[in-house]
Amino acid sequence: MTRTRTETDSLGSLDIPADAYWGIHTARAQENFPIAKRPISVYPDLVIALAMVKQASARANAEIGVLSQAKADLIDRAAQRVIDGEFHDQFIVGVIQGGAGTSTNMNANEVITNIALEMAGREKGDYAFLSPIDDTNRSQSTNDVYPTSIKLGLSLTLRSLLVELDLLRSSFLTKAGEFHDILKVGRTQLQDAVPMTLGQEFHGFATTLGEDYSRLKENAFLLTEINMGATAIGTGITTHPGYANAVCTHLREISGIPVTTATDLVESTSDTGAFMSFSSTLKRNAIKLSKICNDLRLLSSGPQAGFGEINLPARQAGSSIMPGKVNPVIPEVVNQVAFAVAGADLTVTMAVEGGQLQLNAFEPVIAHSIFQSITWMRQAMWTLRVNCVDGITANTERLGAMVGASVGVVTALTPFIGYASAAALAKTALMTGHNIADLVVEAGLMTREEVMKQISPARLTGLEVVTGSIPVVQPAENVVAVEDASNA
Repeated sequence: MTRTRTETDSLGSLDIPADAYWGIHTARAQENFPIAKRPISVYPDLVIALAMVKQASARANAEIGVLSQAKADLIDRAAQRVIDGEFHDQFIVGVIQGGAGTSTNMNANEVITNIALEMAGREKGDYAFLSPIDDTNRSQSTNDVYPTSIKLGLSLTLRSLLVELDLLRSSFLTKAGEFHDILKVGRTQLQDAVPMTLGQEFHGFATTLGEDYSRLKENAFLLTEINMGATAIGTGITTHPGYANAVCTHLREISGIPVTTATDLVESTSDTGAFMSFSSTLKRNAIKLSKICNDLRLLSSGPQAGFGEINLPARQAGSSIMPGKVNPVIPEVVNQVAFAVAGADLTVTMAVEGGQLQLNAFEPVIAHSIFQSITWMRQAMWTLRVNCVDGITANTERLGAMVGASVGVVTALTPFIGYASAAALAKTALMTGHNIADLVVEAGLMTREEVMKQISPARLTGLEVVTGSIPVVQPAENVVAVEDASNA
């Protein structure tokens, strides 16, 4: 038979497993919110952030003299154990919950209090000695603890995302160097355009990811403004005048994050705009990453009847019926993560809009949506880098053949022969299959040497630019003659 202890709240009493560090408030949340079947411990940085807030509050309360040093030390040490990774399995309330996060705050209060009681040689649930509400939650409300913990947790989680994002950017840069001299046909609107190098294409991927890195860091700054000391609605009721400054100072020291206290605590308690801005930046990164994956799928399509310009590493058999088929499963999973992040951003937007008067009750779904987005994106970036980008190879022969047959090279000659002549020659080349360079020379518009210089790889890809004024040759009769011959 399972041993229990009895705990009591304003609604009555419940039996709690004797070995549980959580208590009655957590138990009621378990009964009320069987929604996501995912506990808040799936986001370790949120749990760590909650413990950091409780630790900073204990130190601040002792400093301003509203909590005994002995009690503050117990709470401090217990919180540190959670920060160090212990007891995370005791944070069991669901990620989706009513009550604006009260259940999460009480879960933290109860776990940290019972760890402290055990360290003091007391029984779990001995709240007369150390109380989850009167001591561990002293000078606090869910309405300042929860949003502050979300911001801290997101800031901690973002660090690991940025590491993966930078590694992925570096992987694309490495491929850009590897493919530096490989010519290919560029495309706009899925139609052949002018030549470029495969290295330029991959360098573009790296650059766009680098831009996202900067935007995420910039928007992360919005997460550093906190409302600790606001308590219920921002008026600071039940707090000491020196608490807000003291807790902010301790939280900076504990977390290493440059948090500051909001200048208007009433506004800060009701406003969740920072979460919407941050989520939007995550969506931007996800969508741009998805576009890159679309390009990788297109460039590797085939291998016989598609673009077939690059080879993605074969990760698994692609069909239960078609032997030898290999699919671009890694870019595909990243695409799906991007779709989920976009959906999560809409959820955040609606939850932010749904706030009423002095509080937004929907911060749990905001937190879950953003934490899930960061977590999934971090893992998606890892698998894209390790299982795909690092192993990409180029089909140099196919790329060379397509460039050789492309009429897009005529664009490089338009400054010298004029658009009309170039268009006529391009049409002829497409209809007859003749080489553009040969047609230009035959038309007497440029010498062979001049043509080959202008359609050299360096000129075609912009690596070597043409400077100075360029005299344009007017359309000649023989150009028209060549086109008429092709129509005959």
